Amino acid sequence: MFFKKWWQFWRKQASKVRIDDSYDVSHRVYTPVNRLTIGMYVIELDRPWLESPFLFQGFELETDADVQAVREVCEYVYIDITKKKHRQITNRGGADSLLTTSNIAFDAPPPPKLSEFAKEFTRAESVHREVGALVAKFMERIAAGEGVDTKAAKEAVAECVNSILHSPDAFLWLNQLKNKDEYTAQHSLNVCTLSIVLGRYLNFSVANLNNVGLCGMMHDMGKMLIPLDILNKPGKLEPEELAIMRSHSALGYELLKSSDQMYPGAIETAFSHHETLDGKGYPRQINQKGISLFTRMITIVDIYDAMTSDRVYQKGRTHLEATNVLANLGGTQLDDRLVVKFIECLGVYPPGSIVMMTNGSIALVVEVNDLQKLRPKVIILFDSLRQAVPEKVINLAEMLLDEQSKVLTIKGIVKAKDYNIDISEYYQRGVLQKGFANDKR
Repeated sequence: MFFKKWWQFWRKQASKVRIDDSYDVSHRVYTPVNRLTIGMYVIELDRPWLESPFLFQGFELETDADVQAVREVCEYVYIDITKKKHRQITNRGGADSLLTTSNIAFDAPPPPKLSEFAKEFTRAESVHREVGALVAKFMERIAAGEGVDTKAAKEAVAECVNSILHSPDAFLWLNQLKNKDEYTAQHSLNVCTLSIVLGRYLNFSVANLNNVGLCGMMHDMGKMLIPLDILNKPGKLEPEELAIMRSHSALGYELLKSSDQMYPGAIETAFSHHETLDGKGYPRQINQKGISLFTRMITIVDIYDAMTSDRVYQKGRTHLEATNVLANLGGTQLDDRLVVKFIECLGVYPPGSIVMMTNGSIALVVEVNDLQKLRPKVIILFDSLRQAVPEKVINLAEMLLDEQSKVLTIKGIVKAKDYNIDISEYYQRGVLQKGFANDKR
């Protein structure tokens, strides 16, 4: 009975986003997309609305970004000339709004970090803690039937952007402090920050970093409208339960659409982040032409963070395992260029990784060296005999020698639990602060 009632509710919600293709108007005009201009009102596409990324049937082209979005998907459309604006329309989106998959300089090097890990970490800690609490509060409000505080969300994302521009490694390290009992809130924060890290690596402007970060923070808010016994079920979901779980994308769309001043791209991403380039995703099974750049990014980051997190029904995978899965999905379900850049921006040994050194010692990766990604800064935790050693940051790029006069190198990533290492415990003990303090002596 419960499933029947809930399914009826979901069908009612989903009906709000289904499109009626019967729209007709006597003043409609066939228009090739290269002739579209700001102010035109689009009423019909050259394909079904459900196969497009556009959330509304009938919309005005208000910015250059709107025009570009239609050009990416369609060859021609129909406009209603009776609704065309007879006034000068300024480009409210600005040049930053024109960002698409076709105009990213994928070969361009990432920008330099504005600061160092040691200098930024304290501020990053504060931002991470405050934004995490805010995301949890958002979810509590949504579960209680209230809306999203868009202004507070945008301000929180801006704080994350500022910190990540100074040192992406600090936030990447903090993202490792995961608690499976707080997964949903932490996941939204992690997807937010990881998408900003990727955007920075792709040389996004601050405006676009704020936009993609908001997409990441908001992408899963619809899950707060899913019953907890399904959301947190430890076992495999039954078909009816899976259908309800998948409804979170449409529910999130409805929620964000009703939020004042919400960025339209965040609404689209909430609805489409489970779509795939091969058209086999959900809820609309749209193909790559209908999936925006920001949604493609969020989908990759979402999958990565989910795979590397401990859940009630699974153990998290290592970074290497997760990136291998992403690489295999690239070109079919995921944008392969974005997958490559995401893996590049994290590095082979991302901050927070536990690694074994060539001399048998165990270390914690702290900060990636952009010019020598295989030789990051680490803190040795145990020697080869598994004895704890005083914390000290070691820069492997300096080609230090081990006890056998061989260059100390990382052998590979290991699982923290295999060595009874709890990263959160080390964090609470101030291992990073001690490591940097000892490095200065």
